[in-house]
Amino acid sequence: ALSIFLDLTRNNSTKERRKVAQIASFTVLVTICIFTLSGGALLKLLGISVGSFQVGGGILVLLIAISMMNGNNNPAKPDVGIKESNEITIQPGKSSQIGAIAVVPLAIPMMIGPGGISTVVIYASAAKDYQDTLSILAAGFLISLICYLILMAAARVSKWLGETGLTILNRIMGMLLAAVSIEIIVAGLKNLF
Repeated sequence: ALSIFLDLTRNNSTKERRKVAQIASFTVLVTICIFTLSGGALLKLLGISVGSFQVGGGILVLLIAISMMNGNNNPAKPDVGIKESNEITIQPGKSSQIGAIAVVPLAIPMMIGPGGISTVVIYASAAKDYQDTLSILAAGFLISLICYLILMAAARVSKWLGETGLTILNRIMGMLLAAVSIEIIVAGLKNLF
């Protein structure tokens, strides 16, 4: 998610980047908590198997990966428009969109995607007592803290890599994300069949 964070916040101030990192990390924590406490029941209520959840989520992640590799516009990214001079420009996101980009696509599905949510649901359903559930919640807190610290170091990475390096990183991460999405889909198909 680091390359997505750098791409989405390249025109933002340090304070705005910090806010995006805070919201994204908090969203990861809240998502883990919600699916730990009610994920299995929610999927049962909707009649969704974990395998179906993994396949659908894997397809979503694959689409994001393809967008990253092609450099195509993603609806969750800042607006892309064409000036009268036929020059393609990217307008920076407005301050009101900071929370939106922090939640989607940064936190969900990049930092806590269908694979992570499925893992949380599977472990939560296997929990034998409240101590197991508390362990999952504590791990979720630790994960969100690590995510925040890594995102806050992103500015240094951005300066070190430069524009070309960020573009290359985005393409490489897109390829890796595509491979991860296939793993999620295969795991889901194994669960289904």
